[in-house]
Amino acid sequence: MPEEIKRELLAIADALDGLLHWETELSGDGFPSVKVGEVLRPAAPRAETRDAVAPPPAAAAPALADQAARPVPAQAVSEPPATVSRGVAVPSRPIDPPPALHVLQAQAAVCTACGLHSGRTTSVFARGNPEAELVFVGEGPGYHEDQAGEPFVGQAGQLLDKMIVAMGYGRDDVYICNVVKCRPPDNRTPLAEEAAACEPYLRGQLANVNPRAIVALGKCATEALGCMSDGQKRWRGVWSEYAGIPVMPTYHPAFLLRSPQFKRDVWEDLQVVMTKLGRPR
Repeated sequence: MPEEIKRELLAIADALDGLLHWETELSGDGFPSVKVGEVLRPAAPRAETRDAVAPPPAAAAPALADQAARPVPAQAVSEPPATVSRGVAVPSRPIDPPPALHVLQAQAAVCTACGLHSGRTTSVFARGNPEAELVFVGEGPGYHEDQAGEPFVGQAGQLLDKMIVAMGYGRDDVYICNVVKCRPPDNRTPLAEEAAACEPYLRGQLANVNPRAIVALGKCATEALGCMSDGQKRWRGVWSEYAGIPVMPTYHPAFLLRSPQFKRDVWEDLQVVMTKLGRPR
């Protein structure tokens, strides 16, 4: 084989290997990052009322555990949802989370259940409306989120905000959280044991918000919610369920930043969610 062709084939192989690694890290089309069924187990079927409170992490301090165990009704929405005019959402006033979510956030801030705590600047719990009908679940905070203490504030977050506005919501009308609350080194995909350590927090968030639908952003979130089976190849755009709540898996916004050709696929998934929630498409 001519040397020039050999060098070209090696360059293509290196490029493909790099692409596969990148897709895996960003929860695109790479290999699953956590084992199905090992991370997030539903604690109970979805209740009709919005006062469910999930049990706190086992390692929590007794005083916090006692407080979190008491059912606390979510506060009533004091203002109507955001309105949309000419494609721009008008954000509604942020709603103060119920005490149960405050307790979980305080526990996450001092959690040492896995090694991720050693590299965090601050834990990243959630943002948005704790009474939202729609929840977005990502995989973990990046550098900007670790500095700000809020999920999805970097470039991927800006793209997610545009997606939310396109669905007819304001930025603070939905609830956004991650599988893990501390930044993984080099923004890598969370490991199975790290996701399992954060499972009580995510379970508690979803139980208290009790949304009508969940959008899982990326394969890691889809797996952590128990929405993939062994050997399942197609995962994006396939309805699943967590504790009685419909879950729509789609690509992570960070993946779309590098592969914008898949934005149409994500928009199709979000339109299906809009139909499920009775919102105009």
